[in-house]
Amino acid sequence: MKKTSLLVTVPALALCGLLLAGCGMFRSHKAWETAVQESPLEIPPNLDTPSATAALNIPPPGANQPTANGARASVGPTAGEISDGFITSGPIDTVYQRVGQALQDGKVGKVLSHDDAAHSYTVAVAGAAKKRGFFGRMFHREKRSDATASGGAAQQVVVTVGDSGTYGSEVRAKGGVNAVGKVIDSLKAKLTD
Repeated sequence: MKKTSLLVTVPALALCGLLLAGCGMFRSHKAWETAVQESPLEIPPNLDTPSATAALNIPPPGANQPTANGARASVGPTAGEISDGFITSGPIDTVYQRVGQALQDGKVGKVLSHDDAAHSYTVAVAGAAKKRGFFGRMFHREKRSDATASGGAAQQVVVTVGDSGTYGSEVRAKGGVNAVGKVIDSLKAKLTD
């Protein structure tokens, strides 16, 4: 290193150090030494805190209420079993007959039994196996014939029609997750036409 650059660098560093160290000289430290703590905020007497007693209550099973579109779901007693439904217009008997006609075409599954007194159908839904996700389909290719044949075992779904007020009936399906979704989607499409 040259002697001239060293002669310029050392005083410049010393000057910067003095400038930075001198910043504290110009501040007043007495402002926070004389500060007094303020009194805590007071809540006006007419303002009350809301009750939090029901904030963490877990509702009992089956206590869920329908949403705006009439759908509601609850988890069944066994793993992988759900109950889902929707509300449609019409009296129970008429809706029960319309559900029967929609199930008889065989696109959803085979009707195993029906109970006219309880307004229920038992349906065997075929091909309700869980589909692979995006990466499963991308990296685990299978032959076209295997993909169509791997529909899965038939799952039983119980479809019931019940009363839901003055002008509506509730259609509810209970069974395996994928099978219930398939039945409810098919019935919604056919009954809301």
